[in-house]
Amino acid sequence: MTVSREVELEGHIIDSGMMQSAFGIIMDMGGSFDVEEFDIGRSKTETSYALLTVSADDPGTLQAIVHELHQNGANPADPDDVELTPAPDDQVVPTGFYSTTNHPTEVRVDGEWLAVDDIEMDCAVVVEGVARGATDASGEAAEPRADSEPRAYTKVLNAIDEGDLVVTDEAGIRVRPPERPRGSEGAFGFMQGGVSSERPSESTIEKVADAITETKREGGKVLAVCGPALIHSGAREELARLVREGYIDMLSAGNGFAVHDIERDLYGTSLGMNTETLDHARKGHKHHIYTISEVIRAGGIEQAVEDGLIESGVMYECVENDRPYVLAGSIRDDGPLPDTITDAVEAQNAIREQAHEADMVLMLSTLLHSVAVGNCLPSTTRVVCVDINPATVTQLLDRGSAQAVGMVTDIGTFVPILAEKILDGE
Repeated sequence: MTVSREVELEGHIIDSGMMQSAFGIIMDMGGSFDVEEFDIGRSKTETSYALLTVSADDPGTLQAIVHELHQNGANPADPDDVELTPAPDDQVVPTGFYSTTNHPTEVRVDGEWLAVDDIEMDCAVVVEGVARGATDASGEAAEPRADSEPRAYTKVLNAIDEGDLVVTDEAGIRVRPPERPRGSEGAFGFMQGGVSSERPSESTIEKVADAITETKREGGKVLAVCGPALIHSGAREELARLVREGYIDMLSAGNGFAVHDIERDLYGTSLGMNTETLDHARKGHKHHIYTISEVIRAGGIEQAVEDGLIESGVMYECVENDRPYVLAGSIRDDGPLPDTITDAVEAQNAIREQAHEADMVLMLSTLLHSVAVGNCLPSTTRVVCVDINPATVTQLLDRGSAQAVGMVTDIGTFVPILAEKILDGE
């Protein structure tokens, strides 16, 4: 016996590839479809609409197909209210909870659609201030948590509290993947995804510079996610200038980045090497651990700056210009510096707070920290990823952001040219 359900696609569904993707999902998963309605947008500003009847041989297959379509922005045409189930214990979500994508999401509560705040992938959705008449998965009335307007937001699993009303199943949920720019006009027109080492680097970097400038002009915040290679490659001073002049608002890095940045100030080396002459100083391999010792002795990076121990560099400019930074530790860290967050959950929460504030993110030659930040970003946040390794760039951009561009180039070339394009264009 064939079962079916209607789903809708809205927006620039043709040139974004959404419609083609939906057809492929249905056929690849053993289903079939009929196009019941198709209104085509006939200009760059007009959107399109399609109504599909999706059919399968059994309810399980149909549910699997609709689930996959839902993750790609095709939503049921006959939505019910969202199902809410109380969390049975702290850090325990109900069975069948809805796991989020990083796309803008809404949930239907008492007949009204609520935007889910702080959207990011792999989270639960919690609803507060539930209106009367809302039910949980068992059909029982869900008690309001507070006398306030309903609100939906994401929570990571370890932050779930007993009694939180958690969205379960997929009824009453609407996902809206962001659409790629339809042209190359404007500061962000070039950000249409993809990775290439064939692009003219300087012209692309100029467009990145324009995008940063436009973000700042609109009052947005730019987050830089940096790896130690940036210091080793000699781009330290240019990044410090961008921090000082206010084009970088926040910094996310690891213990190693901060250590080698400060080592360059104290000893003129990065991991024992002079980044200008490329000479290895005598006992230079010990400079990083000496650096850590001196900062610990001072009581931390901020205190070391105030005491005059640290007089230049990226961390210096962050302290002097009140640019917040998160240094997330790892098991391989030396020291670490007192400012490094060694508790993994605490570090995740600090990274998450930064990511939710960012309007544009520069991922500069660090795979692990870029993945950590990328996991916390909504797909609408503009991302520029730069690395000498094509596989690193591809892996980061494949994590779901449509508003992203990747460059395969040396970070020591990218940052100085970027700083020149931004600061000389003021």
